[in-house]
Amino acid sequence: MHKVTKVFYISLAISILFILWGIIPKETLPQWNLDNVTTLIQGFLVTRFGWFYLLVATGFVILAIFLIVSKYGNIVLGKDGDKPEYSYITWFGMLFSAGMGIGLVFWGAAEPIWHFHIPPYATATEAESARVAMQYSFFHWGFHPWAVYATLALALAYFQFRKDEPGLISSTLKPLYGDKMNGGLGTLINVIAVFATIFGVATSLGLGAQQIGSGLTFVIDGLSNTIGLQMIIIVLVTVLYMLSALTGLNKGIKYLSTTNVILAILLVVFMLFTGPTNFIMNFFTTTLGRYISNLPEMSFRMAPFNEDNASWLKDWTIFYWAWWIAWAPFVGMFIARVSRGRTVREFVTGVLLVPTLFGTLWFSVLGGSAIHQEMNQGVDILGQMNATGSEAALFTVLQNFPLTGFLSVLAILLISTFFITSADSATFVLGMQTTNGDLNPDAKVKVAWGLVQSGTAAVLLWQGGLNALQTASIIAAFPFAIIMILMVFSIFKAFREEARLNTLKRRKKENA
Repeated sequence: MHKVTKVFYISLAISILFILWGIIPKETLPQWNLDNVTTLIQGFLVTRFGWFYLLVATGFVILAIFLIVSKYGNIVLGKDGDKPEYSYITWFGMLFSAGMGIGLVFWGAAEPIWHFHIPPYATATEAESARVAMQYSFFHWGFHPWAVYATLALALAYFQFRKDEPGLISSTLKPLYGDKMNGGLGTLINVIAVFATIFGVATSLGLGAQQIGSGLTFVIDGLSNTIGLQMIIIVLVTVLYMLSALTGLNKGIKYLSTTNVILAILLVVFMLFTGPTNFIMNFFTTTLGRYISNLPEMSFRMAPFNEDNASWLKDWTIFYWAWWIAWAPFVGMFIARVSRGRTVREFVTGVLLVPTLFGTLWFSVLGGSAIHQEMNQGVDILGQMNATGSEAALFTVLQNFPLTGFLSVLAILLISTFFITSADSATFVLGMQTTNGDLNPDAKVKVAWGLVQSGTAAVLLWQGGLNALQTASIIAAFPFAIIMILMVFSIFKAFREEARLNTLKRRKKENA
């Protein structure tokens, strides 16, 4: 068992300082409060380097496609002869739950409605607005985020399981920088990764608490989604995910991930067959075609001649690409941990295609139902979202389905299990990162990180500082994007060296 490292203490100190900064009232520091400062920095990065985020994310998609068809596809993420630890169903469940589960539930109905009313560019008809809204929802949650995760996870899994390096971000750069990764530079890289993970996950916990609260107000008459209710939710969920974290990867996270997938499929299937089935499936099919055919154009779209379109891209696409890069250390490390024994081709194909396909179907059912209700049933979902927040979109849609109460309870359960799985996975990943890559981090370390995450979410939710937290995480994405580019060079250097050694071995056998 590894002891805690400098990364643990440095990251913990930074986290505490940020929380303290976040709870200082805005009136005390009008110019220098956390929200103001992080918004200014993020605004600068998105305005000046939006093209960089766009090119980096698209580059990872191209890289993933290349790896699937390349000669490196047969390399095993482990020793030759290693077999996968988990079945496909369990593996996909873990990928999906850690990757973006709670975000899909939060935005499944809300994002298409926002794009429907405020499209990325001028549209001539309402029907065209609907098509564009769904196309961009697919785009934001499709190949690009999963290519980001696959790139990082592949590098980690390769060096950890095939080269016996510690499961750290810094280990993946050793082919480029050698022993420097064991010193201060390696520590800095790992601290950036931990920083992005803590604040990214804490933001999701805050959003999850808001949405569970919103769901409960729809189910229980007279209940209000107050900050007090959200605090109670965070405390209860913290207890549950700490219990899950302490049971280990093969019990807590494994069973919860499978439960998530079952609940998600139940919700989607029920909504599909009790809602406007024909409309949803036609919408899904045509949008999938539009998404794939327009993918190159959307991937490089920057709108330099139209300020309104450029502003939309900053608020949505560039924001998302930065957000996925910020989440990459957490999700990538977790995906790597559960992918031992798979080949590069099998790994990249699975990570890229399966969650993307399920995500597009998810948006078609939830978002398609929302758009259908607005266009054909006169339901004002946008008005409800403006009044109470984007978290209300899903439950507003469910109110117009049969068995509303059952569906709402199912949705609350789904949000809760995704909430628990994300937090549980994050405590495990943070434990690994701060104990020199220990595959089974000490319970005390996991508990410490669990409390930091929940405490961060609770304090900043109470102070209205979740946006500042999200922005801080995205700022960390900028240096991390550069680290990820270096990782790509590093892994190709390692792949080429392995191919060279294999060729030498084969020639020796032939000559023997």
